[in-house]
Amino acid sequence: MQKESVRKIWIVSIYAIAMGFLEAAVVVYLRKLYYVNGFDFPLKGFIEPSVLSVEWIREFFTVVMLVTIGLLAGKKFYEKFAYFVYAFAIWDIFYYIFLKLSLNWPSSLLTWDLLFLIPWPWIGPVIAPLICTVLMIVMTFIIIRFYDKGKKVSINWKEWTLMIVGVILVLYTWMYDYGKLIFNGGYAKDFFSLTGNNDFYIAVSNLIPQTYNWPVFILGVAFAAAGILLFYLRMRRK
Repeated sequence: MQKESVRKIWIVSIYAIAMGFLEAAVVVYLRKLYYVNGFDFPLKGFIEPSVLSVEWIREFFTVVMLVTIGLLAGKKFYEKFAYFVYAFAIWDIFYYIFLKLSLNWPSSLLTWDLLFLIPWPWIGPVIAPLICTVLMIVMTFIIIRFYDKGKKVSINWKEWTLMIVGVILVLYTWMYDYGKLIFNGGYAKDFFSLTGNNDFYIAVSNLIPQTYNWPVFILGVAFAAAGILLFYLRMRRK
């Protein structure tokens, strides 16, 4: 890896680690205010609607910040994409590290977590997103390596298809439980006012995830990994 690329990796890493701490700090405050009994399911606590709206917006702009560092670090499209993916992965890893240091949580890598809130809550074992971060970091270094070799980097439609299908399958496993609650419970028609719906609050307060859909998750990871592998082999032959 060229010296310039190493320098960028360090800068993006420091930025993402700092973001991971800020994200963990927000969760510490939310737990202090709303989840004094901890984050174990069922979640006994409910963020008031006005605060939840701010939390949604905060999560959106967290992604914007990660995209921005990618745009600043890279010069060409796939290089920018690689640094964004890398920043996202490092941010997620250190988010859990700082939560462990601050709250001694999660108790294990199989602990269920509320992963994201947009457009509805995602849940899954902590290890699931961490597995995905490994693929993201691998993809980043592959792309940067080929740029450093002076190659014209591109991802073809077959590779994109495999990776996108993989992402969709993984997201399905994270979004299924709350999606099922919303649509099967008849809450979809009032989707934008759910934060003030007492019946929905009761349903959420009683939601206990039973089993994680590991087969679909593994299939999703396999699809994404296959796309990355095909991309690597094709670029290496150039």
